[in-house]
Amino acid sequence: MHRHKNRFKNPHTREIRGWLDFLKWQLGLGPSEGPVRDGFLSPPQQVQPDFARIRNPDAARVQVTWVGHSTFLLQAAGVNILTDPIFSRRCSPVSFAGPQRLTAPGLEFAALPRIHAVLISHNHYDHLDARTVSRLGAAPVYFVPLGLARWFAKRGIRDVVELDWWETSTFADLQITCVPSQHFSGRSLFDRNRTLWSGWVVESTAGRIFFAGDTGYSPQFKEIGEKLGPFRLALIPIGAYRPRWFMRPAHVDPREAVQIHRDVRAEFSVASHWGTFPLTDEPVGEPPVLLAEALREAGIAADRFQALRPGETRVV
Repeated sequence: MHRHKNRFKNPHTREIRGWLDFLKWQLGLGPSEGPVRDGFLSPPQQVQPDFARIRNPDAARVQVTWVGHSTFLLQAAGVNILTDPIFSRRCSPVSFAGPQRLTAPGLEFAALPRIHAVLISHNHYDHLDARTVSRLGAAPVYFVPLGLARWFAKRGIRDVVELDWWETSTFADLQITCVPSQHFSGRSLFDRNRTLWSGWVVESTAGRIFFAGDTGYSPQFKEIGEKLGPFRLALIPIGAYRPRWFMRPAHVDPREAVQIHRDVRAEFSVASHWGTFPLTDEPVGEPPVLLAEALREAGIAADRFQALRPGETRVV
């Protein structure tokens, strides 16, 4: 069970950290984890988007373009999908404070093709951005976990499909399924875990796609792989993992990301949730370095799990 009274919970852990732990981290009072590795201070370098591919994708294949953080343009079977779209300068309730972008979006908002659907994993500000949703407007269909349809309705957006874990909806020729993740929700001091968090599976004629959202590691990923895999493409987070004593329950590190790649039986994976906003203690460029190390240790070829540059497209 992942619901208790009027709040949601994680079935495999009770260790998600609260506000007191957050203050402890910010004041440097948590357990010592040793020095952070030197170097890796530069954010990823942008590339010129391949607009020929973006404007004319091969409908028989899965195409993904990394915009930044957890925002991807997915193109499959003639459908254009955005995941956790944020094009704003900050991920914050206000425009004048809060974590600021280290890199511009890999695709400018104006350069997006027509967006048919949007997948939202949860309501944290770096995944659900009110300014970006306002720009997208009511044209796309929004797929959201339980409790979030009301947030969209308050903004005049009613073409919203709200699902619980393991529920499926049909959209165009796609099957879109809400799947478990291990995380939490909240946009203020007073609404913690009032709405659900999730990943998403998109089944198309071009192949199955898994979007993990934002998550810690849990046995749920093997279950996703067994029930809905294998996947042609998985989008898996690799950043926001330090300090581990605080972040582990809600954010995987690169080694755990590789384990998710294996658990869900992904043929190819692309890294998300890194190199865009300064949210945690690891150097901004460290996650892909540790990802490469983890892949070598696991005996997995580097091209099977890649960290793209902002604006870069991969076709699988």
